[in-house]
Amino acid sequence: MNQMPTDTAHRYWNEEWRRADGRSPWAMPEPWVMDHVSTLAKGSKILDLGAGIGRHALAFAEEGHTVTALDAAEAATSAVAAAAFAKGLNVDCVQASMTDLPFQAGSFDYVLAWNVIYHGDESVVRRTLSEVARVTRPGGTFMATMLSARRLPVEQACAKGREISRNTWVFEGPGDKVHPHYFCTAPDLLALLWRFEILTLFDRPHEKPGSWHWHLLAERLS
Repeated sequence: MNQMPTDTAHRYWNEEWRRADGRSPWAMPEPWVMDHVSTLAKGSKILDLGAGIGRHALAFAEEGHTVTALDAAEAATSAVAAAAFAKGLNVDCVQASMTDLPFQAGSFDYVLAWNVIYHGDESVVRRTLSEVARVTRPGGTFMATMLSARRLPVEQACAKGREISRNTWVFEGPGDKVHPHYFCTAPDLLALLWRFEILTLFDRPHEKPGSWHWHLLAERLS
C-alpha cells in the first residue's frame, strides 16, 4: 500500500498567498536572514526554499545576488514573479516540491528555508534536508527554522491533536496545522543535520507567546 503524502500544507498556503499583499506579515524579510546575506559575496547563488510571496528572494535580488525562489504553491511563485517584474529584478521562480529539488548538485552558495521544512512527517524532513545538502556547495551555508518540541504543549492546550507518526502532529481547527507538522528536540535536529557543521542554533518564540522555533545556521561539509 502506498503511504499517503504528508507534505500537503502548501494547499493551505496557496490560498493564503493568493490573499497576501505588501501589508502581510509575510512581506517583511527577517533581520537575522539579511544580516547573514550581507556577509555573502555579491552575485552569490541563493535558493529561497519555500519563498512564499518573496520577502527574502526579492531582498536578495536587490542586494545583487543570483536568486532562485522555489515554492510548492502556484500562487507563491506567481506572486514572486509579478513582484520581481514590477521591481525590475531578476528572480528565477520555480514551482516544485522541497523533497525533489530540480537543481544540480552544488548549485547554491546559500539556501534559506524559513518556516518551511517542518511541513510534513520525519520522512519528508529527512528527504528535504538530504536535497538541501545535495544542492548546497561544500562550504556553502544553510539557514532554516524548525518547530521546537517546546511548542507542542502550547498547541495541545489550544486544539485537539494527534500524533500520526514520530514527532508529527495534526490539530483540529483553522489554520495549516490540520496538515502534518514535525516538532523536534535539539538532539533530533542535530541528528538530521549530519551533513552540516552547525554554526548557530537557538530556540525562541516568534511573534506569538509560545511559538517556539529552532533557528539554525549551518555550513555544508565537504
